[in-house]
Amino acid sequence: MRTPSRTARPRRRRAVTALLTTLALLATTALAACGGDAADADGGGSGKLRIGYQRFGGLSLVKARAAAPNVTWSLFESGPALTEALKAGSIDIGQVGEAPPVFAAAGKIPFAVIGTSAPIPQGEAVLVKADSPYRSFADLRGKTVALNKGSNVHWLLVKLLEANKMTLKDVNVKYLKPAEGRPAFDNGQVDAWIIWDPYFALAEQPGVRVLADATGLASNREYVLAAPGAVKNRPDDVRAFLTTYRQVTDWGIGHPDERAATLAPELKIPLDVTTRALARSARPLAPVTPEIGAELQAIADSFVELELVPGPVDIAGRVDGRFNEVLG
Repeated sequence: MRTPSRTARPRRRRAVTALLTTLALLATTALAACGGDAADADGGGSGKLRIGYQRFGGLSLVKARAAAPNVTWSLFESGPALTEALKAGSIDIGQVGEAPPVFAAAGKIPFAVIGTSAPIPQGEAVLVKADSPYRSFADLRGKTVALNKGSNVHWLLVKLLEANKMTLKDVNVKYLKPAEGRPAFDNGQVDAWIIWDPYFALAEQPGVRVLADATGLASNREYVLAAPGAVKNRPDDVRAFLTTYRQVTDWGIGHPDERAATLAPELKIPLDVTTRALARSARPLAPVTPEIGAELQAIADSFVELELVPGPVDIAGRVDGRFNEVLG
């Protein structure tokens, strides 16, 4: 990777700061912006499907290409914020990582898991400063590690601790949203930051080192969640949207340069950062199978055992494969 010039770095830092500030504002206003009324709260309305998305995921490409004109879009900073919109009845479909469905199910939020993706283990990582003494995750014993609570990286933390024969008591976990985690990491307020793309790619600059990613530890799949009313009352609309989602995703995988050029303006981040993040994090959609249900259930069982969520949690029972024919 080419090192940016000294004049380019301040511009990029300003762009990163602006992006994170915008995302923080959007996260706090997204529920109000969704504008779902009581008649649509269960997804049973006849208007446009309401889609919740996060920057960079496959849904961002659908939006950027204007491939689904008969939907409305609401942006969320993280999966937990998106599942709160499902709880409020403000969206019909949304895309999250592997931990948010577990936390949402533990919180009794109604939803079905209707789709997933191929594994994306390289799309989340533990970042440390390049001049730090840490050479493995085990070196972070007694140190402060930042991450977004209830997001995919929360599960990565659990697996990293397990792999290194450590427990939650061996690290000081600081729960920070992405917009909070980046400045805390940059200013040395935390020793390590566990984060996902595109925030991962944005932070991957000179002076920052990848300590570990999820390879061999966590699948880091994306999951498509839907309000039960949308699945029950609007299956044709849901199926049509998923078909478009699959087609756009496949197009992006077959046209990586065009995909990056389309998404960079949507994400408001530099093209080289977008290209690098997509190269490791864009994966095809996949159907939800009993094996996927078992994978999610194992995550849920671990979170319950660690008392990170109240149990029991039946997440496997939320898997609904009725749309598998358009995903596999």
